[in-house]
Amino acid sequence: MIKRDTRFTILLLIPVLLVLIAYVLYPSLRTFFESLHTEGGTSFQNYSDFFSQESKTNLEALWNSVYISVLSVIASALIGIPLAFIFNRYDFPGRGFFSTAAIMPIVLPSLVGVMAFMFLYGETGLVPNALKDLFGLKNVPFKIGGVSGILIVHAYTMYVYFYMTVSSAINKIDPSLEEAAYNLGANRFKVFWRVTFPLLTPAIVAASLLVFMISMASFSAPFLLAGGYRVLSLQIYFSKLNGDMEVAATQSVILSIVSIAFLLFMRWYQNRKDYRMASKGIGAHRSEVKNPILKWVMVLVGVIAVIILLLPHFTILLLSLVPDGTWTYQTYPSVFNIENYRLLLQDPNIFKPLKNSLLLAFIATFGNLIFGVLTSYLLVKRKFIGKNLVDILVMIPWALPATVIGMNLIFAFNEPSIFSFGNILVGTFWILPLAYFIRHIPLVVRSTNAVLEQLDDSIEEASRSLGAKWFYTFRRVILPIIMPGVLSGTLLAFVEAVGEFPTSVLLYTISNRPISIEIMNQLRMFNMGQAAAYGMIQIVLIAIVLFVSNKFFGVKAEQSLS
Repeated sequence: MIKRDTRFTILLLIPVLLVLIAYVLYPSLRTFFESLHTEGGTSFQNYSDFFSQESKTNLEALWNSVYISVLSVIASALIGIPLAFIFNRYDFPGRGFFSTAAIMPIVLPSLVGVMAFMFLYGETGLVPNALKDLFGLKNVPFKIGGVSGILIVHAYTMYVYFYMTVSSAINKIDPSLEEAAYNLGANRFKVFWRVTFPLLTPAIVAASLLVFMISMASFSAPFLLAGGYRVLSLQIYFSKLNGDMEVAATQSVILSIVSIAFLLFMRWYQNRKDYRMASKGIGAHRSEVKNPILKWVMVLVGVIAVIILLLPHFTILLLSLVPDGTWTYQTYPSVFNIENYRLLLQDPNIFKPLKNSLLLAFIATFGNLIFGVLTSYLLVKRKFIGKNLVDILVMIPWALPATVIGMNLIFAFNEPSIFSFGNILVGTFWILPLAYFIRHIPLVVRSTNAVLEQLDDSIEEASRSLGAKWFYTFRRVILPIIMPGVLSGTLLAFVEAVGEFPTSVLLYTISNRPISIEIMNQLRMFNMGQAAAYGMIQIVLIAIVLFVSNKFFGVKAEQSLS
């Protein structure tokens, strides 16, 4: 006879498995089977064509994706790791302000960030033209674009992951470990290489993995800056536009394999050695910079860095105040007012994309909240066969690029199925919230796991022993304790859904077009001010979420994104 507790675990497990099988596993399998379709039946011909010498475009796109991703990891590490050491190991005037400003790129959605760099450093950008006028040059001295442009944007937006994860790791290192190494005669380099660096390895590996995955999935920067330079995420989009669905499926599978392979490799590398500290609980300390020249050089460098970091944000704000039609042939905008924001609030057609994004994100995030909490509780607090498999299924949406998730849903739900209740979802309102929901499942599950793992089982057992039912115990005892972690992941999922672009561009319809698609439409019509106004809305939303998470729930950005 099955025990009551086991029956209850099975009861909770059934809906979780149904969702994961129906909307994560099934779409992925449909894409794989679609990639096997050929004119002659079913075979691996599409894969053979992909890697053949005749298919140079696909091979080049695959190589370009890996190449840019590796360079993005290196560039982001070279910026983020030194900044983490400077701001967490040394004390100098303005350090607190500079360290806060260092995470500001995180509030720029990918599309908005690329747009800001175009306005700032593109051929018609403000900075190149200002230098041209200042020095009386015939042509602009520089412009970003192509591979270098993509790498600059990636380094700016992604170094934050290295900065935050390494900063968190540095603050957990017991200073006595390094002091003991110094006392035994080790020099600075040896202490760093043999003591400090091994303790930072998990954080560096985690950041490298995150940056590589985001770069492999990058769509906005190649789409707007690459010109004729192809990456695999763009190839999938163009194949879909051309109606080559079998080719798009093959490209999606290849991109998935590369991303998952890198994930497995980095986890293997991280687990080769186990680095732990036997700490006495002593907190990290910062050394005061006493050399006055070095101190003020660091301050000056910090001021310059802050200006560079905040220029994209100020550029979007400035351009959002430029009424459409007033900046045409002029080098710089000359008219500023709040007309774009007035139209955003008063014109139903202009307000609709914002309304759509908020509604789509709310529906998806509400689903993430319910499903994420239930799944996390099962993974952390319940024992059942196949737990590792469920955990893998939960993490698949995090490992898959957004374009792949979009293609998976197209192949799975472009015809009636049992999982769509006999309806075709592609081309309907519901396909976008479903895509956002799948994409952000790991955010809520991971953030909830972190707090549930710290919750002593005896708390739940005490409530149950006093006669409380499980639902009452969960609602009145467990949920209030884990709420900070739950809400941090939920709020992050919400703002990510509001700014989601790669899946939206594959799945949207005219009636449910979200704000990211409308930004692209406004850019195509050269309505820079309205596009920037939409961008500012996204920036403010993300900033508010990060502030609320930190202020009211005590969850910092690095905890939400870890």
